Amino acid sequence: MLHDSRPRRPVAGNRIDLIGLPTDAGASCRGARLGPDGLRAAGLAERLASIGYAVADRGDITAAGKLSPAAEIDALSPLASEAAYRSLDHGARPIFLGGDHSISMGSIAGVARHCRDNHRPLFVLWFDAHGDFNTWTTTETGNIHGMALARLCGEPGFCNDPRWFAPVDPRKVMILGARALDCEEAQLIDERGVQVVDMDVLRVSGVEAPLRTFLDRIEAVNGHLHLSLDVDAMDPSLAPGVGTTVQGGLSLEQGETVMDLLFRSGRVGSLDLVELNPLLDRGGVSADVMVDLTARLLGGLTTVQHVKQQETA
Repeated sequence: MLHDSRPRRPVAGNRIDLIGLPTDAGASCRGARLGPDGLRAAGLAERLASIGYAVADRGDITAAGKLSPAAEIDALSPLASEAAYRSLDHGARPIFLGGDHSISMGSIAGVARHCRDNHRPLFVLWFDAHGDFNTWTTTETGNIHGMALARLCGEPGFCNDPRWFAPVDPRKVMILGARALDCEEAQLIDERGVQVVDMDVLRVSGVEAPLRTFLDRIEAVNGHLHLSLDVDAMDPSLAPGVGTTVQGGLSLEQGETVMDLLFRSGRVGSLDLVELNPLLDRGGVSADVMVDLTARLLGGLTTVQHVKQQETA
């Protein structure tokens, strides 16, 4: 674990917008639509406020009517994109509460538009057990949340209206913690120049070196970093409340190290918290892990450290 002597306090710009996207249209397992309320019930807003942020809960974005999964995602994406653009334009840091990972098709598209219009390079850290780089021609499951990053990087087969969509440069994307890539998906990821730091790499060399290199690239060009945090990046023994568990994920210590490095970089200007499924959670432990990691990312202590600090005070 890294030990940072710098005071843990918010970086410049302490306004946060929480924006819920309660959908599980992209997943095969129902329940992720309850994720935003699960994160709220776990005290996300209160934790961030306790470390000095001005937190505004902007409520939920929903699609009207009974729609097919694909139609629901296509209805939500422009709305999420506009919410991201508006939040950033008002000087806040948007945090999107999922919902399955399909929400990023809109949230990151809006961040990409804002970065484009402000002439600032966008980088994306896809913190996930999966690559989510399938297309309609490569998918083995048909689940749309497994296509989110491919759509964002401009792969064909998706209806992306430039009024709400701007593409992400795949060469400015890192997938961190991957351990479940489909064969054709992995080939496409490699062809497009997406950097993958999988669990085999992390077990051998640790998380610090590749992430520091990635963050140095962002610093060199004054880039904006969007973190898309899927709870299944963590080992299911720590975070069982997800419909796509994959054994062998990150430990809590590794997750905290990632958040420490991101906090010290000062580069994370927007993020997604996705795939929390309260129906599969045990006593809310997965929601607590996500709240802890988010607080750590933004300069706070984890719950365990907070309790120890109180005991020694």
